[in-house]
Amino acid sequence: MFGMSMDIGIDLGTANVLVYVKRKGVVLKEPSVVAVNRDTNQ
Repeated sequence: MFGMSMDIGIDLGTANVLVYVKRKGVVLKEPSVVAVNRDTNQ
């Protein structure tokens, strides 16, 4: 991809993460996940 630029958009929604690439549309649509270690609360 030398000499070419790629316009992308990332939507970090509540249920799904979407990645949009100009001229290609949505290239990734995956469920969002949050994990917490109950021992360290991290």
